[in-house]
Amino acid sequence: MVNLIQNENMKVYRRWRTWIMVGIMIGIVFTASILDWHYDKTPSSETWQKQVEEQKADAEKELADPKTDEGSKKYYKDRIALIDYRLEHDIRPEVGTMWSGINGSATLVILITLFMVIIAGDSLAGEFSTGTIKLLLIRPANRLKILISKYISMILFGIFLLIVLFVVSVLINGLLYQFGDMNLPLVGMDSNGDIFERNMLVNLWKTYMLNGVSTVMYVTIAFMISSAFRSSAMAIGTSVFLLFAGNILTELIQRYDWAKYVLFANINLSQYLEGRPYQDGMTLSFSVIMLVIYFVVFNLVSWLAFTRRDVAA
Repeated sequence: MVNLIQNENMKVYRRWRTWIMVGIMIGIVFTASILDWHYDKTPSSETWQKQVEEQKADAEKELADPKTDEGSKKYYKDRIALIDYRLEHDIRPEVGTMWSGINGSATLVILITLFMVIIAGDSLAGEFSTGTIKLLLIRPANRLKILISKYISMILFGIFLLIVLFVVSVLINGLLYQFGDMNLPLVGMDSNGDIFERNMLVNLWKTYMLNGVSTVMYVTIAFMISSAFRSSAMAIGTSVFLLFAGNILTELIQRYDWAKYVLFANINLSQYLEGRPYQDGMTLSFSVIMLVIYFVVFNLVSWLAFTRRDVAA
């Protein structure tokens, strides 16, 4: 099994495509961080306290406006409460610090998902299209081990990309801001209206790991389609479509009780980190159970399609 995984890793890392993807990701992080830093370094005579007090005044003005709807009123009330907490405890916002760029880079996990879907979609289907699948199947290892080795290599590649994203974003933003405000805590509010403080670094890694779960699920979908239809284009195209259409679908069906059983309603586990679940009553354990069920089904389809079809033709 180890030799099979090493063989699959070589297929991934020896391709120019892989390193072009890494270069694109680093380039985006570097460019976005530079632009953010350039904007933040613009001289300002106001302290952060003065800036948030002005934000509070604007929020109070909107709150007093009779045209403001109830949803917006709740938003402004929460915003005022957070500002008061920051002023009372002397905790500045992360805007204008290294954490602004680092937290912003965490959104690039979706780019990692896109890259992994492309490679996963081509992992099996590419073997069939080039005919190299025959060389794999003449080895002593059975088809299940071959399938697992390919899947594990995809997960390892995803972990590699996450580590690169984290290290690069911390180094670039740290150097730009001279590693100032490293101990700045994250201040937020949960769904119950309670204000909390969290370690910024710990929260960032939790975000990475929870978003990584969605990456694994999309890769599993691409892997399943690639195994079932032996088409790289179909596997990549369908997975990318679901990646971007999934959020739209969940918004459209949110009012229905059964929507919580849909994959895309559970795939974003960071909703629990923010304390704002997709539907009232949904819990982290519920979403994990649903994801495990989908995960097993997708991999079962992959296994059946790969092990029971004739690949000699």
